[in-house]
Amino acid sequence: MSKSGKALGLPIVNVRAAGIDIGARIQVAAVPPELSDDPVRTFGSFTADIEQMANWLTSIGITTVAMESTGVYWVPVYEILEAHGLTVVLANARDCKAVPGRKSDVNDAQWLQRLHACGLLRASFHPAPDIAALRAYTRIRERHLEYAAAHMQHMQKALTLMNLQLHHVLSDISGVTGLKIIRAIVSGERDPDVLASMRDVRCRESLQTIRAALVGNYQPEHVFALAQALALFDSYQDRIGDCDRQIENSLRALNADRPKPQTPLRAARIRTKQANAPKFDVRALLYQLTGTDLTLIHGLGPSLALSLVAECGTNLGKWPSEKHFASWLCLSPGCKISGGKVLSARTRRGSSRLTSQLRLAATNVGRTETALGAFYRRLAARVGKAKAVTATARKLAILFYRAMRFGMQYQDPGVDQYEQRYRERVVRQLERRAARFGFSLQPAAGGVS
Repeated sequence: MSKSGKALGLPIVNVRAAGIDIGARIQVAAVPPELSDDPVRTFGSFTADIEQMANWLTSIGITTVAMESTGVYWVPVYEILEAHGLTVVLANARDCKAVPGRKSDVNDAQWLQRLHACGLLRASFHPAPDIAALRAYTRIRERHLEYAAAHMQHMQKALTLMNLQLHHVLSDISGVTGLKIIRAIVSGERDPDVLASMRDVRCRESLQTIRAALVGNYQPEHVFALAQALALFDSYQDRIGDCDRQIENSLRALNADRPKPQTPLRAARIRTKQANAPKFDVRALLYQLTGTDLTLIHGLGPSLALSLVAECGTNLGKWPSEKHFASWLCLSPGCKISGGKVLSARTRRGSSRLTSQLRLAATNVGRTETALGAFYRRLAARVGKAKAVTATARKLAILFYRAMRFGMQYQDPGVDQYEQRYRERVVRQLERRAARFGFSLQPAAGGVS
């Protein structure tokens, strides 16, 4: 209390702010008491109810609304409120936990309104509508790929039950040779010589080995299971093709008002195409959209570059620095300090799709003869592979941020230059430590340069 008897509190930043508690059946909206005689109202979850809520908020002069990211129930509310001209802040649930005490939808809505009015809520990243559509298509495609992979495992199980050791003689049964043989088996072919003759010329195993692996115990129920899995696999492949067409159309729509780059696109570093890559020229469309060739960064193939653009958009200015971007991806060390003592530096856990893909790319780039590969191997030998994967994934994220934000054209310095720079850095550290104790380092005669 102040000397005059008035209650003191946090300063109000957003005067015309509202808070909405999102639910599956009802939405509870809370506004400042001075703007309405009924500051808390409950609305249904039907579209007409949400429209009514948006009209009520705009009629009393509300300009900004805060809500929690509750499941997927917030999506239609977010889009309808945004269409009515309101600034919507989608807050993370961990940032707006209610104070201890009784909990209800009304209390949650009022607490959100209070936090937002005082400017204590940070808006979660939400892309523009055109990028959001591209993101939805890519996520649907990724889900179809997961389902198709599950049915491929069902096919492999059916083959094993028939003692057809196809997965032992072929590196991938979903390749040209594997699918051709599986389709022939489903069609009724049982002759191992005929099945082995479908071998592709690129197969490493000999014709005799493949023939021996195709002598099996063809039981009707196992053949039926194989046919069912193959039909579902083919169905998902068709759906993936539909997603590819939608993604291509979205990229072309984004490039409609963008001029074509004056510098022609360089030849691809890797000629081989990924099995699950989109069936159109992703590199050319992304090059026109972003103005830079993201695939020059080792580890970022066309598919991963497409996922990064679909999830983050083309304007990375919403993250003030590369450190903010890495922290958003949960690839930065934690910072829990109390009393000057570091309590924990563990990386915060997250469920981001990009983080998982960047970690997988970091593992793959660790096997390459590049500067990033040398960095991964050096760190893995010192602190372990788990931390090396996180650190390398963070480097990939920072390189992507610099390319998108500042137009950086990445050039790999090479393993030798990286090792030389690392050696010079270690020598400087040793010289400083020796000088601290009153010594000086001298190069040995005939030493290793």
